[in-house]
Amino acid sequence: MTDIEISRNSKKEFIGDVAKKIALTEKDLLLYGEEKAKIKKICDKPKGKLILVTAISPTPFGEGKTTVSIGLADALSKMGKKTIVALREPSMGPVFGMKGGATGGGYSQVVPMEEINLHFTGDFHAITSANNLICAAIDNHIYFGNSLDIQEVTFHRCLDVNDRALREVDLGTRKESFAITSASEIMALFCLATSLEDLRRRLGNIIVGINSKKEYVTVHDLNLEGSLVALLKDAFMPNLVQTLENTPAIIHGGPFANIAHGCNSIIGTRTALTLADYVVTEAGFGADLGAEKFLDIKCRIGNLEPSAVVLVSTIKALKYHGGVPKAEIFEENMSALEAGFANLDKHYENLQKFGVPVVVCLNQYHTDTEEEIEKLRAHCKEKGYHFAISNAYLKGSDGAMDLANEVLKCKKQDFHYLYSTEDSIKDKINTICKEIYGAKKVIISKEILDKIKVFEKNKKANLPVCIAKTQYSFSDDAKKVGVPKDFEVTVKDIRLYGGAEFITVLLGDIMIMPGLSRKPNYEIIDVEDGNIMNLS
Repeated sequence: MTDIEISRNSKKEFIGDVAKKIALTEKDLLLYGEEKAKIKKICDKPKGKLILVTAISPTPFGEGKTTVSIGLADALSKMGKKTIVALREPSMGPVFGMKGGATGGGYSQVVPMEEINLHFTGDFHAITSANNLICAAIDNHIYFGNSLDIQEVTFHRCLDVNDRALREVDLGTRKESFAITSASEIMALFCLATSLEDLRRRLGNIIVGINSKKEYVTVHDLNLEGSLVALLKDAFMPNLVQTLENTPAIIHGGPFANIAHGCNSIIGTRTALTLADYVVTEAGFGADLGAEKFLDIKCRIGNLEPSAVVLVSTIKALKYHGGVPKAEIFEENMSALEAGFANLDKHYENLQKFGVPVVVCLNQYHTDTEEEIEKLRAHCKEKGYHFAISNAYLKGSDGAMDLANEVLKCKKQDFHYLYSTEDSIKDKINTICKEIYGAKKVIISKEILDKIKVFEKNKKANLPVCIAKTQYSFSDDAKKVGVPKDFEVTVKDIRLYGGAEFITVLLGDIMIMPGLSRKPNYEIIDVEDGNIMNLS
């Protein structure tokens, strides 16, 4: 059966019964039918253990972090551990584009799959509306006299689609650009806010423009926070659904990791940690992006600390990073596999810099040979890595028991951040680019340095750094797979996100509005007899 058929034929429990497993009653929920709900009850006394799932550098084949995360949560639940899986919401851009949905796959999924991948509970629409209300308010203020003296508009519109035509538009009075909703500052701060009042504060601190004195103009100056909170108050409540095996799942927020910080909401994670003994979450794309930002940004702001990190790998990805072209990826190639181990080792080494215990997980595919699997197992044994295999896609929780047992063996280490926020902006950029990516040199132009001076003048330098770059390489060039050496990275732009309270640094040709592929998924998605077809 296809993923959507497996999802449709699953035995879902009434969401109120799922809630009872984590000591919630129907009074604690805002029901969205029988299979979805928002959690109204404030749950902010974390006591559970947090398990982060990340991966080696991604490839066009997909590495299956979400499938592994769900399978691991189901396995822990089956062992009798009170467990919640806490994930991001899918963006409709990738759903209708090349990547597809983000609800797992096979027998390791969250349901209802179709609704989660499409409109879900409307959170993305609320975030998009809030973002664009700010833009409308900026232009309205300028139209009626511009008493705030806005000389440069720094906040832009967004939409939850992949549309390269919106990368630059002409408003008549100035040029404008759109970001995809997942890359917007509203999405970023929404996921980093620790309470509704903190959300209000962060919204007010969004920088919308710069005046003639090089001072920042904010949303607070536009008297807009109240309306924004009104749009977002229901969206801010975490969403409760379930896995195919009826394990509770909190799915909330959805920033991209190649552009934003790539983690689900702090309020969703802390709620899960309050209600469960074990919480499995994931960070987007490779560990150089999602995991670094999870550990340096989300953990710092949310006062979180992972008990274990799962580093997902596939035989296909290892061969790809070992130089095998896509057309030959299913052929056994032991020398390329061995060459690809360098990518795995670099990510493992990077995670060790944070003082976290790491489990290497092979997400097994039916095309993997026994010889390839044993080659990887032997490499991990030689390196002294915790190693496990997951077959959750085919076997659900039973296929992730090996992984669950290995995770439970992990012992707490001395968790710490990669850098101090007191470091200079330039030093923070250099630390990430050199320590995590392995860059020999970071090129920062005078124009970028002048922008940094404005940040410093406005006392906004002591913030974490969120680097936006290609997910396919440690470098800023997507074609440099494996572990490139002696490369330089170029800072193309730097932006202050006053509400999210981090500094975004754009490397290379990264776009905050993706385009659609030559053969997008929207060409095959359809509805027959009332059922959605070919959604995955």
